[in-house]
Amino acid sequence: MSRRVGAVDCGTNSIRLLVADVGEDGLLTDVVRRMEVVRLGQGIDRTGTIASEAMERTLAAAREYAGQCRELGAEAVRFVATSASRDARNADEFVAGVREAFGDLDVTPEVVPGDEEARLSFTGATGDLRRLGIPGPYLVVDLGGGSTELVRGTDDVEAGRSVDIGCVRMTERHLASDPPTDGEVVAARADIATALHQAEEVVDLSGLGAVVGLAGSVTTVTAHALGLGTYDRDAIHLARVPLDEHRAACRGLLAMSREERAALPFMHPGRVDVIGAGALVWHEVLGRVALRSPAAAVVTSEHDILDGIALSVPA
Repeated sequence: MSRRVGAVDCGTNSIRLLVADVGEDGLLTDVVRRMEVVRLGQGIDRTGTIASEAMERTLAAAREYAGQCRELGAEAVRFVATSASRDARNADEFVAGVREAFGDLDVTPEVVPGDEEARLSFTGATGDLRRLGIPGPYLVVDLGGGSTELVRGTDDVEAGRSVDIGCVRMTERHLASDPPTDGEVVAARADIATALHQAEEVVDLSGLGAVVGLAGSVTTVTAHALGLGTYDRDAIHLARVPLDEHRAACRGLLAMSREERAALPFMHPGRVDVIGAGALVWHEVLGRVALRSPAAAVVTSEHDILDGIALSVPA
């Protein structure tokens, strides 16, 4: 007997919904999966406050998601949110808005500790790889808007670290020109290198069987590397693209103007402004992997923390 659950992942750049049936074997069957770019973290690195228009966009999406959870008969919903929903000076307003949106479903945004975030991402991302026999150890890289999580493990998490090098944060901090200047890219790479050095103090990148890339920046780079004529989730999920081709696709996106990026047939409009920084972070992560684990496969997963959240919804 399966049960129907809802999962919401509210990040710095996007908010996502998964309504799914969880079987007794722990496998998920999607009912609906959605993503909207709401840019909750707009300007927050500079102001420490959730911008009013970002708050409005995000709560509008939350209300829509709550309605869909009710319509589809979700028995329980878990809502995991970026640290902005805790750390911003007006975070209470956001929490109250989400609680009001979900009402009878009794949902409060949770900012989960780093170790739980790592576990949720790892669980969601690696299930299909294990079923296909792709060997570990795995390095799961969840590249978000505000931060990037690097998590190592095989059957379970062995080590993980979150560093503040997400695509929105790096864009706002460094990449002001269109396209970015060489000086801006050099400054961003230095920032990323410092963060990855911190991550490597905790997460060993040697001896990996596969590096598993998650979230919109990585899936968009993968679509570019595959030369897709539209965003095709089925083609992207579990795609194995050689590491050098991934890095070449990253460099191509970073060098494009905003107009050129917007014209790509697979590009979500909400990613146009931040994909260059996301591609740069992914390029630098893969550069480290190439040095430490040159034989590692590079796999893109459309299953990630959202799937882990759904599997974690308490009975």
